[in-house]
Amino acid sequence: MSLTNIFGISGSAMGAQTIRLNTTASNLANAQSVSSSVGETYKARHPVFAALLGDQFGIDAENKGTFQSNGGVRVMGIVESDAPYQLRYEPHHPSADEDGYVTYPNVNVVEEMTNMISASRSFQMNVEVMNTAKTMMQRVMSLGQ
Repeated sequence: MSLTNIFGISGSAMGAQTIRLNTTASNLANAQSVSSSVGETYKARHPVFAALLGDQFGIDAENKGTFQSNGGVRVMGIVESDAPYQLRYEPHHPSADEDGYVTYPNVNVVEEMTNMISASRSFQMNVEVMNTAKTMMQRVMSLGQ
């Protein structure tokens, strides 16, 4: 693997973590939203990642290095959580059903904050990887001087 491949791998990881941060922010923004019907209540969303290898980028065994990157991360999609909704007994709430329960989204705020911290740190580490690779390339170029 050449040093330039690191930029493609880290770049794809940073893109994936950006999507993870956006879905987490959406979940947190809707954590306390209520709806009068269960069908309209917000469901937590989570991205699904897959690791990519060189052959998935179209690199053949004889011609390695002809593509920008030989690895990385792809976002396969965003899925809705199948966790049960939170039912809270609030009989005086305008959105309460006939039994007095209000349906809240299935967003676990503690889990979402953990996801946010993890995604942020992962993004930060990929920035550090890119900066280190850049510094190494600059030093290699200065060897000939």
